[in-house]
Amino acid sequence: MTIGIGIIGAGIMGADHARILQEGVAGARLAGVQDADPARAERVAALTPGAQVFATAAQLIADPSIDAVLIAAPDEAHAQLTLACIAHGKPVLCEKPLAATLDDCREILKREIAGGKRLVQVGYMRRFDPGYQAMKRGLDGGSFGEALMMHCVHRNAVAPHYTTSDAVLTNSAVHEYDVARYILGEDFAAATVISPRPSRKAINRQPQLIVLETPSGAVVDIECFMDCTYGYDVRAELVCENGTMALAPNPPVAVRLDMRDGFGLNPDWRGRFVEAYRDQMRAWVNTVITGQRSVGSSAWDGYVASATAEACLEARAAGAKVRFDVGKRPDFYA
Repeated sequence: MTIGIGIIGAGIMGADHARILQEGVAGARLAGVQDADPARAERVAALTPGAQVFATAAQLIADPSIDAVLIAAPDEAHAQLTLACIAHGKPVLCEKPLAATLDDCREILKREIAGGKRLVQVGYMRRFDPGYQAMKRGLDGGSFGEALMMHCVHRNAVAPHYTTSDAVLTNSAVHEYDVARYILGEDFAAATVISPRPSRKAINRQPQLIVLETPSGAVVDIECFMDCTYGYDVRAELVCENGTMALAPNPPVAVRLDMRDGFGLNPDWRGRFVEAYRDQMRAWVNTVITGQRSVGSSAWDGYVASATAEACLEARAAGAKVRFDVGKRPDFYA
């Protein structure tokens, strides 16, 4: 069986997903592309012979040649497009965030539950990264004891000019919210945010230091700095009762060149998480074909990440710790 995948949004992420499909994902092919810029959609569709270009997202979602939809459109469109996929009974992989507002996230949960079938996966691809997966297996195995702390670093060389301090919390650090929760197996109950002074290279936004606490007492700290200039750099260390686990440098090749000794860095997230994106696509396609439950982030996980982001915004504005409760996970998402 080969399913037809439709991609909505042919920008950086949409084009990358199309390339993954073109390079070969068992059981799937790129069947259609839609973008607000038709020329951009044409360029992405040209990667795969026979892929159609659709004039509107609604036409792509409704077309019988499209078995599943990948949403890489702007954040503000995620909710409307995801709801349309649910209405047509089509599986959807939606890039993060699930929606631009918590009310929209809740509406997606409501509609998916009412439909009686889990159709939504959110693109928190770090759950598929080999390093984070090894960290989770190590913790779940029991030999490390209980988790006490998790230290996270998320640095970009430079963020787009329109990125704000709030967006650092709601659109960048959300990856850490999701993957830390995935590893620890707990939601968060409290958030504190400290905003250092801005870099002189990006005075319109500040780095953010986020501290999240779980109900059981584990603490996660996240340094999110979008203008470090030297490259893309993601680190994590899980500190447990009996030992620690940390992500290895990526790529795992030490170089000596031009009087330097060390590791090369990727310019952005795509190179660093190339395996995670590929494995996420393969796993999603497999669930669409087999009907099995997704192993990626569910709509509920997407809601929790966004709710955590909202708590961090509140904590930053208040300059104090904020306690919050995302609510009980519905049995539908158990």
